[in-house]
Amino acid sequence: MKTRTTVTWNSILAGLSSKPGKLKEVEDMFVKIPEPDTVSYNVMLSSYFKHSSLEVAKNFFFRIPYKDIASWNTMISGFIRNGKLEDAEELFHVMPKRNAVTWNSMISGYAEVGDMASALQLFEKAPVKDVVSWTSLLTGYMKCGKVELAERAFREMPSRNLVTWNSMVAGYVENGRGEDGLKLFKRMLESGVKPNPSSFSSVLLACSNFSISKLGKQIHQLALKFPLYSDTTVGTSLISMYCKCGILENGWKLFEEMLYKDIITWNAMISGYAQHGFSERALRLFDEMRSKGMRPDWITFIGVLSACNHAGLVDLGKYYFEEMQKVFEIPAKPDHYTCMIDLLSRAGELEEAMELIKNMPFEPHSAIYGTLLGACRLHKNLEIAEFAAMNLLILDPVHTAAAYVQIANVYASMKNWEGVSRIWRSMKKNGAIKTPGYSWIEVKNVMHEFRSGDRLHSELESIHEKLNELNVRMKLAGYVPVFESSLHDIAEEHKERLLLWHSEKLAIAFGLVKIQSIDDPIMVFKNLRVCEDCHLAIKFISAIESRVIILRDTFRFHHFRDGKCSCNDYW
Repeated sequence: MKTRTTVTWNSILAGLSSKPGKLKEVEDMFVKIPEPDTVSYNVMLSSYFKHSSLEVAKNFFFRIPYKDIASWNTMISGFIRNGKLEDAEELFHVMPKRNAVTWNSMISGYAEVGDMASALQLFEKAPVKDVVSWTSLLTGYMKCGKVELAERAFREMPSRNLVTWNSMVAGYVENGRGEDGLKLFKRMLESGVKPNPSSFSSVLLACSNFSISKLGKQIHQLALKFPLYSDTTVGTSLISMYCKCGILENGWKLFEEMLYKDIITWNAMISGYAQHGFSERALRLFDEMRSKGMRPDWITFIGVLSACNHAGLVDLGKYYFEEMQKVFEIPAKPDHYTCMIDLLSRAGELEEAMELIKNMPFEPHSAIYGTLLGACRLHKNLEIAEFAAMNLLILDPVHTAAAYVQIANVYASMKNWEGVSRIWRSMKKNGAIKTPGYSWIEVKNVMHEFRSGDRLHSELESIHEKLNELNVRMKLAGYVPVFESSLHDIAEEHKERLLLWHSEKLAIAFGLVKIQSIDDPIMVFKNLRVCEDCHLAIKFISAIESRVIILRDTFRFHHFRDGKCSCNDYW
């Protein structure tokens, strides 16, 4: 260009500053501007915050010759984004003039950290309450779990935009009220608001949480009607939904069709394969991702370590755990340690698992002791079980029932019924309530839920009839009940009846009665880990009924076919 104005320089400066990791180039460009104006200074200031250079930004701000309101707002929003709310607050009180952006930034900042009292106080003082400030308020309420207050704000606000609707839908899902989130999404569409990738991510997450694959497919069809169908975020959310709902082949098909895959997309597919027990495919996909130049992040390695865990690949898991830290310089987080401790514990390396817990750079959380405790039943190690249970009860007194049940399981596996009785008495004395086991299955768009020993389902008679028939045929095929799966010191005849009425068996029997086509898999979901007896029985049922049965428990998916399970009996 023969002639350049300050506007020209600012355009190039802004473009360069939008690229991550270009701070040095931005600084070099800035010093070349012959006559920098306030916009030039503001762009440079923003660039410092993008690169988390807070002290440099602060010093630079005080050197700006002419500060406009945008300069002050850039400082405030920059401090808030970098977790320096007190510094933002200090500037807010001394700045000479404020506008709606200023007030909204501060309200959002307080809401982000959960200080809703300060957010509300500022909201009430704000001279103009626009859709942004209202949305910040309801988002903050949702983050604090105050759903009713968020609903009231949503009702009272004079106008709403797409961000408002998305905040409410996402808030419902995050607070375990996915059904309300799905209903609100429907209202949003009916009101003429067009969804964006964030909208689809929230409702697909709700489908994943409820394992409602049919609704997920309907939302998939809806996404096809919008230009954003090819969006990476939408595609990744669909992949994750299909994997979590047990339809792995649909997730893989989408993955192959996607033109652009980011690290989150690769992570979703690797984790999907790992959760379904297809460890070899997960690790092969990890290698393919690296060969394409995609750098793994900490979430990638959770999927990789889970894949090793589900297949019992102890040495390979150790290798990846080391490689993550030394080669990729990714610090191990608690979730990585949980995977490793589970991998070592279930492989019988309990002492090594204990050593890893001792050497962790942070205090173990409850999931780590829960993982260790679960493996103690398998290996009948009472000493470590009691150690893990004691720590679990200290760390997580709210969910003490899980620790009691796990230690009772260890005693039961050793047929120490006095120990089991002592645990039950202790549970009762401390008011700990055992989470009841339940399973659910979707048949003709209706969700059917079963609890162990269910007496309420309308078709219980036909379910029991089918179970009794299956029980006879299973025994002829060689099935012997695993009585250690029952925590009651009662006659084997009664134990057998209790085992036969476990929730997953009831759900599977119902599915076999209702889903006649042998090409359709019986898909059941359970809120607890499947017990040893049910796992064995379902293998027999899949063989004698010539059906594919897919069971998702809290730990993984099990694909039963022809008397075998995808987990190879390692779970």
